[in-house]
Amino acid sequence: MTMNSSEIKHALRGFILRSVRVPSLGDDQDLFDSGIVNSLFAVQLMTFVEKTFAIEVAMEDLEIDNFRSLNATAGFVLRKSGLHAAVAD
Repeated sequence: MTMNSSEIKHALRGFILRSVRVPSLGDDQDLFDSGIVNSLFAVQLMTFVEKTFAIEVAMEDLEIDNFRSLNATAGFVLRKSGLHAAVAD
């Protein structure tokens, strides 16, 4: 599967907006500080990322900065997929 940053963010945004009631969700909005993501939902988000993008989130990947925003999570997915050069699409 080859996806670019915009497609990844679209999938992530859709998942989050289906799961949490928020009026809007910016690409750089801090998902944790804003209260959108709590510890339970963080696990659901990681599971979504693994299944949707066919990557494994390893113990060393469990850094909040990898999942802090849509941009951060999309960058993480691209790096784990070996597509880090596509981040600036």
